[in-house]
Amino acid sequence: MNSASHSDSHRGGGGETGGHDYENILFELDGPIARITLNRPNAANGIDQALAEELERAAAYCSEDPVVKVVVLTAAGRFFSAGGDVRAMAASADAGAFIEKLAGTLHRAVSALARMDALLIVGVNGTAAGAGMSLAVAGDLVVAAESAAFTMAYTKIGLSPDGGASYYLPRIIGLRKTQELMLTNRTLSAAEALEWGLLHRVVPDAELTDAVEALAQEFATGPKGSNANVKKLLLVSSRHTLEEQLDTEAALITRCADSADGQEGIAAFTGKRAPKFA
Repeated sequence: MNSASHSDSHRGGGGETGGHDYENILFELDGPIARITLNRPNAANGIDQALAEELERAAAYCSEDPVVKVVVLTAAGRFFSAGGDVRAMAASADAGAFIEKLAGTLHRAVSALARMDALLIVGVNGTAAGAGMSLAVAGDLVVAAESAAFTMAYTKIGLSPDGGASYYLPRIIGLRKTQELMLTNRTLSAAEALEWGLLHRVVPDAELTDAVEALAQEFATGPKGSNANVKKLLLVSSRHTLEEQLDTEAALITRCADSADGQEGIAAFTGKRAPKFA
């Protein structure tokens, strides 16, 4: 099943976006909003090499497209993602080589989504396990349906986490809670995940699409550079000294002030009107 909006045509067409040859994800461009949908519902949206490669390609496009301000990541069917496709691992002649290639591809996608200037909004429609949970918590904003559930599940099959979980989880919920999730494979309900600080919002299942879309539309009219700088500051804050972080803050806010969006925001504030960002 393929998806590409008509807006693809003025941004390079299917050749650059790959909009005409996706089989495991849906990828739609809608002005400043890009939508990526994991689309292996009959396999619980398990991540195999083909899906990982398509996700990497879509993430790279969103990272490079100056028009995209918001990327929405969701999934088709009852599951968000059951994580790495264990059946595909079992069928491979060399499980280690299989996982090495798969993890490398997935990790390039995760890195592109984290470092792109566009905001990543994740809508978790169902169970997110293993690398599926890693993808879910990597969002800049994460909204989950009430029926969603979250579990690491790696050590159940003798594996260790990938997909960025060991980076994101300690920063989001702290070391002790991360240890509990990774070592005991505890499953959190959406309500528990919200209480733990893994999510920003939980909504009734029937309202998930509308809630995510409302956020996407809100940020589609916002200042891309300003939001991108928030992402950059948070990515480097844990490795910087105070003075290094202050220097980075000063450099980025100066860049914002010199930008068209920054000048518009300041003018709108002093003029007591709503800003119209590019």
